[in-house]
Amino acid sequence: MVRKLTRGVALAAGLAALPLVAGCGGGDGGGSAKKADDADRVAEVVAPAKVEVLASLTGCEVKIRTEAEELREGVCHTKAGDYLITTFPKEELLQVWLDSASLYGGKKLVGPRWAISAKEEVLEPLRKKVGGTVQDLSTYGRTGGPGPSAS
Repeated sequence: MVRKLTRGVALAAGLAALPLVAGCGGGDGGGSAKKADDADRVAEVVAPAKVEVLASLTGCEVKIRTEAEELREGVCHTKAGDYLITTFPKEELLQVWLDSASLYGGKKLVGPRWAISAKEEVLEPLRKKVGGTVQDLSTYGRTGGPGPSAS
């Protein structure tokens, strides 16, 4: 109970700061560059986020599919396409999940302690809304480097 309350307080604090952070920015009138910066700032404030927060940022009413200690998963069905949002309580669990998912290849949108699985054409529009990096899991851990190959 205390853990749920603490998470709720942390989420509320992050959401309360959202308008302040998203509203900050230089007055350069940078158009689309400013919009991208704002999206990155929004994602930084809410990340690592709950499934429901990421879903809300993407305009989806999520249905929770998995609720476990090591991850939470929610499904989104939208006109743009269907996708799966997965969040993790620890970064290490995300890395284990990415290692396992790399067996199947494909690309995932990955942020701090979260990942979104979708068809490739859906990932970039989602990235613009929540931030993160589109990672090619077909090369994950196989490039000799310490992690995923970003695209």
